[in-house]
Amino acid sequence: MRFLLRKIGFYAIALWAAVTLNFLLPRLLPGNPVDIMVSRLATHGQVSPATRQAIEALLGADTGASMWDQYVQYLGQLLRGDLGVSVAYFPTPVGQVIGQTLPWTIGLVGLATIISFLLGIVLGTAAGWKRGHLLDNIIPGLTMLQSVPYFWLALILLFLFSSTWRIFPIHGGYDVYGTVVGLNWPFIKSVVYYGILPAITIVISSVGGWTLGMRNMMVSTMSEDYILTAEAKGLTPRRIRTWYAARNAVLPSISGFAISLGFVVAGSLVTEQVFSYPGIGTALYQAVNNNDYALMQGIFLVITLSVLGANLIVDLLYGVIDPRTRARG
Repeated sequence: MRFLLRKIGFYAIALWAAVTLNFLLPRLLPGNPVDIMVSRLATHGQVSPATRQAIEALLGADTGASMWDQYVQYLGQLLRGDLGVSVAYFPTPVGQVIGQTLPWTIGLVGLATIISFLLGIVLGTAAGWKRGHLLDNIIPGLTMLQSVPYFWLALILLFLFSSTWRIFPIHGGYDVYGTVVGLNWPFIKSVVYYGILPAITIVISSVGGWTLGMRNMMVSTMSEDYILTAEAKGLTPRRIRTWYAARNAVLPSISGFAISLGFVVAGSLVTEQVFSYPGIGTALYQAVNNNDYALMQGIFLVITLSVLGANLIVDLLYGVIDPRTRARG
């Protein structure tokens, strides 16, 4: 119980610090969302001071209030679940924008992250178990793919498979003309079809890191005394590889996987832009371009909660998987 309370207390302080930074950082950026909205309205006529004050109240960017008053107001809105109104998607509330874009990102980036992790663990286990074999020699090539910029790889795949060979669609998240949005098979099939190429981009760019990390940990684990003991007992190589070597070698990768899962909701900004994918990364890009404080804060808050939540769950599970960490904690 003491271990659990200490972990929860640590993450509660981290959450408060993240929320405070989430409030401050957008306000340190140049520009003002109120000025952007006023300039848009000014194209239809002169904007009165009363209208400007109403826009400031609506967007939560009251320039006449002190920073402390804005901070207190911001915390009060968070407690009520009010994330404000988006400038980039005006007059849509921030919560609605996030709710519309987040499922696309979780479906694409989340699934691609899980696939790359599992594939990397399997390849790394096999390469570390049989050092010097063909698979072990392929790992440097996989690792090199990780250093390739996302946008360059995405553009190459887009050119080959969408423009030249026309196997996959060139942009979008689904067929806007041939399907009806909802839980129906034509729409689900269209979403999967449009998401294959962006997912392949993410998997290719990230599988090398998981493979290399698991391979190195397997090599280190193979020299431990308990592996020699298991071999001396006459256990089968498959059992030693799975339950003794791989089970212990995968522990550091689990922590990295938790962080990766937490950042899934951040999306892959470059990949979503290249493929014009309607995810949360695209919404963040629009928010930055329009100095949309409310939307930036809402997206950063969701990212913060997901990262902290994922790390808390893995910290607790780590204590179950490896009791030695709980004893030290």
